[in-house]
Amino acid sequence: MKKAASIFGGVLAILLLVSMPVFADEPAGEIVSGQASVVATQVATAAAAAPTVDTGDTSWILISSALVMLMTPGLALFYGGMVRTKNVLGTIMQSFVALGVITIQWVLYGYSLAFGPDVHHVVGNLDWIGLRGVGLEPYAAYAATIPHQAFMVFQMMFAVITPALITGAIAERFKFKTYLVFLILWATLVYDPMAHWVWGIGGWIRNLGALDFAGGLVVHISSGVAALAATLAVGKRKGYGEEPMPPHNLTMTLLGAALLWFGWFGFNGGSAVASGSLATSAFVVTHISTAAAALSWMIVEWSHRGNPTVLGAASGAVAGLVAITPASGFVGPVSAIIIGGAAGVACYFAINLKSKFGYDDSLDVVGVHGVGGTLGALATGLFASKAINAAGVDGLFFGNPSLLITQAMSVGAAWLYSFVMTFIILKVLDWTMGLRVSEEHEVDGLDQSQHGETGYNY
Repeated sequence: MKKAASIFGGVLAILLLVSMPVFADEPAGEIVSGQASVVATQVATAAAAAPTVDTGDTSWILISSALVMLMTPGLALFYGGMVRTKNVLGTIMQSFVALGVITIQWVLYGYSLAFGPDVHHVVGNLDWIGLRGVGLEPYAAYAATIPHQAFMVFQMMFAVITPALITGAIAERFKFKTYLVFLILWATLVYDPMAHWVWGIGGWIRNLGALDFAGGLVVHISSGVAALAATLAVGKRKGYGEEPMPPHNLTMTLLGAALLWFGWFGFNGGSAVASGSLATSAFVVTHISTAAAALSWMIVEWSHRGNPTVLGAASGAVAGLVAITPASGFVGPVSAIIIGGAAGVACYFAINLKSKFGYDDSLDVVGVHGVGGTLGALATGLFASKAINAAGVDGLFFGNPSLLITQAMSVGAAWLYSFVMTFIILKVLDWTMGLRVSEEHEVDGLDQSQHGETGYNY
């Protein structure tokens, strides 16, 4: 543990020291890249008068924060139902504990790294350490009509759920003690810098002009690609491919999926950082895309395997939620149907590739979040329309092919950074603490070996 602690301190210092300019100081146009930006009219108003708190906007953001917070317990149930009985508590705990660990990390320095004053377009500085200077007055650069702390706590819930998503790829075999250290390192070295790149004032992807309204790059590609790195670093479950490992409680999984669907309205709708037309549009297309993806996954699975499964419908719904996330503030209802329908089909076939490539992505994080997030980010480059969000940019189908190129560049950067950094973090932890439980503990199950309790007493 001492080695891990010293590693953590060292990498944080290195992150700040090695930062260097990547792109020019001036942003590429007046582009709103999603939740970390303010609608252009709000900025203009704030320039003319001192920012004031709007109670309607504040209410919506606080409600949205609560909705996004609920998504992490929802994820715990979604994942918990898909593992074997002996691992249900261990799996649920990996999501639930992120609420504690990441909250404290975010307050102490995570928010400052992600959204604080820019350092060479790569990361925020530590001016806001311990939330110093993050008060109850608006901070107009991010949100001109809500308290700065409301914006901070909304962003906190995104930071909480993102590393929790990764756990589905390494379910049933990861040490809990190592996982706690991994949470802190990954949030510090992957999530916080990437959030600054995409949403922070001065971030290089934001300056590039890429659009990510609610987290296609920051949340879903980063976690989905990290999941791929984790499966390679941790290895397969004992008996994978040789013995059946069916979900133990699909009713729990369906309940978790329903909570994710419910919470996602805050995830995307809240990313407008105000109540109003843009929040409404994001809310509506989120639901439409999810419905389309659930149906398209069900239909293609029915055709391919002969049965429309509950697990397939739930997975399809999540795929639709993932895919619409980066586009939700920039596209209309018909585009949402296309994006969701494509996501259901693409993610279904993506999860079937893991057996061909031989990696053990236990709960299909790579196929749903990695592939779905990538599809959504690229689809934003196709379907984005200034008619939906005047502060955005038109995509290819509205006469601007350059946005698709920008989106592809941002996707490539997110894939490369998340994969390499996650793999390095896990290798260091493997050398110092070990990643996997012992074979005996894996056979007994994580509930008993890691937590000394069982999920069910028959």
